[in-house]
Amino acid sequence: CPYRILDDIGGAYAMGAFFGSMWHFVKGWRNSPRGASFAGGMEQLQVRAPIVGGNFAVWGGLFAVFDCTLSGIRQKEDPWNSILAGAATGGLLAARAGPKAAAKNALVGGVLLALIEGLGIMITKVLAPPMPSKDDLKHGDPTAPPTQPGLSPPVAFPVFDK
Repeated sequence: CPYRILDDIGGAYAMGAFFGSMWHFVKGWRNSPRGASFAGGMEQLQVRAPIVGGNFAVWGGLFAVFDCTLSGIRQKEDPWNSILAGAATGGLLAARAGPKAAAKNALVGGVLLALIEGLGIMITKVLAPPMPSKDDLKHGDPTAPPTQPGLSPPVAFPVFDK
């Protein structure tokens, strides 16, 4: 799990820096005086994008630490680990603002991760191939090894008369 934590920190930094670059470039572009919009966008991008990336990295690192810890304690990988890790991350990041703010942000983090996990499960179920019916299984076991070479059953090729 240590490698996963480092991987998540790097991925979160990259994502935060990328989207922060776009966000702050547009913000700098719009808030610059006429004729200096590109320079203003580039200045805001250079100043603010690494900060956004760092904030994303902190969030991603804490989330990964909590997720790995919960996986180790519970000895199972399921959506509850991510939901609880999101709640713990939100609460810990807001702990300096007091217990009320920590509880509120923990709730927001847990609900946000529950929505993300639920959406992921829903997409998986929608895109998964349908379960074979009893009629499909009558033709043979789909998990049995093939009895003929090739990937599919033999096909009769058309014969053309001259």
